[in-house]
Amino acid sequence: MKVDRLLGRDLTRRDLMKRGALGMGVAMGGSFIPPALFSNTAKAATTGNKILVVVELSGGNDGLNTVVPYGDDAYYKARPKIGVKKADTRRIDDYIGFHKNMLGFDKLYKDGKLAIVHGTGYPNPSLSHFVSMANWHTGKPGGGEAQGWVGRTADAMEPTAKTANLLVNIDVSQSLAVVSKNHTPLVFDDPNNFKRHLFFSEMEAAKIIGDTVRDKGNATQRWMADIAQTAFNAEGTVRKAWADFKTPFNYGSGAVSLQRVAALISAGFPTQLYYTAFRNNSFDTHVYQVGVHERLLTYTTDPILGFMQDMERIGRADDVILMTLSEFGRRVPENTSLGTDHGQAAPMFVAGKKVKGGQFGKHPSLTDLDDGNLKFTVDFRRVYGTVLEKWMGVDQAAVLGAKYETFDMFA
Repeated sequence: MKVDRLLGRDLTRRDLMKRGALGMGVAMGGSFIPPALFSNTAKAATTGNKILVVVELSGGNDGLNTVVPYGDDAYYKARPKIGVKKADTRRIDDYIGFHKNMLGFDKLYKDGKLAIVHGTGYPNPSLSHFVSMANWHTGKPGGGEAQGWVGRTADAMEPTAKTANLLVNIDVSQSLAVVSKNHTPLVFDDPNNFKRHLFFSEMEAAKIIGDTVRDKGNATQRWMADIAQTAFNAEGTVRKAWADFKTPFNYGSGAVSLQRVAALISAGFPTQLYYTAFRNNSFDTHVYQVGVHERLLTYTTDPILGFMQDMERIGRADDVILMTLSEFGRRVPENTSLGTDHGQAAPMFVAGKKVKGGQFGKHPSLTDLDDGNLKFTVDFRRVYGTVLEKWMGVDQAAVLGAKYETFDMFA
C-alpha cells in the first residue's frame, strides 16, 4: 500500500487506531495504552518538587489483623480462631499493635515516619469490590465521576499539561484513579517489556508513515504520529532507568512495584504522581486467611520500608510521601471458612520523612457495629484532602468537589 493512499482523506483516526498505526503504539505488559509525551532524555525533577506515591491494596485489607486491637476482649470474642495473639504483635500502645510480620511499618513508626489513620471509610458504603474501588478511585462516592482523583490532581497542578509524564501508573492496565482530562498517564508494568512490537516487514513502512504524516498529515494523523514518536522515546528511557538502578535495600517479592517507582525517581523523572497496586484482589481473604494475610503484610510493608530507605539514599526523602488505600476492610467476626468477609472501615497509612508519625482519627468500636461491620470514623476524603492541600499544595475542593477537615500530618 502506498504512503499516498495511507495519507488520503479516507484514513481516519478510527482507521489508524484499528491498524495500530502499523504497530506504532506501545505494548506494555499486555496492555495497549498511548503513552504521555516523553523527551529523549528524562527531564530532571526540580529539587523540592513534592511527590505522592499511592499504593492500592486490592481486595479489601483486613484492618483488624493489620493494626490489631489486642487490648480489646471483643476482638478475641469475635475472632477466636483467626485473631492475632498479643504475643504476635508489635506493640504500638496498650490497645493496638502491628501484626508481627509488619517489620517494615514497625520500624517506620518507631522512627516517627508513619501515620496510622484509623477507621477510614465513607457514608452509605458499598461491599462490592467494583463499586467501592470506583468510589476510592474517583474520590466522589456515588458520583458517577469519569475521572480519577489522582488524574484530577494532575489537572489541578498543571491544567495545560506542560510537563510530560507528571503522572505514572505502574500496572498491567490503567487504573480509573489516574484518568485525567488533560494528562495522559504513562502506564507500564515490566520495564523490560515496555517496547513496541513490529514485524520486520512493517519497520520501514512505519518509519516512512511517521515521517510523512508529521510533515503532511491532518491533525488526527499528526496526533497519531506524535504518539508513535513519543512511544519510541518513552520505552528506551524507562528501560534505561530500570537497567541503571541498583539498590542495597530489600524490596521483598516486588509485588508492589515500588522498586520501579524508585528507579524512575532516581533517574530524575519529572513525575510527581505515582500510582501502583498490590494486584489481583490479593487481600480478599474469605478462606483460611491467617497464613495468606501474614504473607501479604510482609510483601507490602518490606518494600515500603525499602522504598523509603532508597529515597533517603538518593537524597529525595524530603520530597516523597507514600499513602496506602484499600476499597474496604473486613467484617469483625471471622467466618466459618476461617477467613473474613467484606466489611467497611479500615486503616490507611501515610509514610515519609516529612510525615508526623503517630495515630490520627479514632479507632472504631468493636461492639457498636453496623450489622457486624465497623462504623467508619474518618471519611477517607479527609486523608485525600490532607495530602492534596498540605503536601501537594493543591486546592482539595478543585479535586474532591468539597473541602474536608485536614489533619496536622506533615512537618
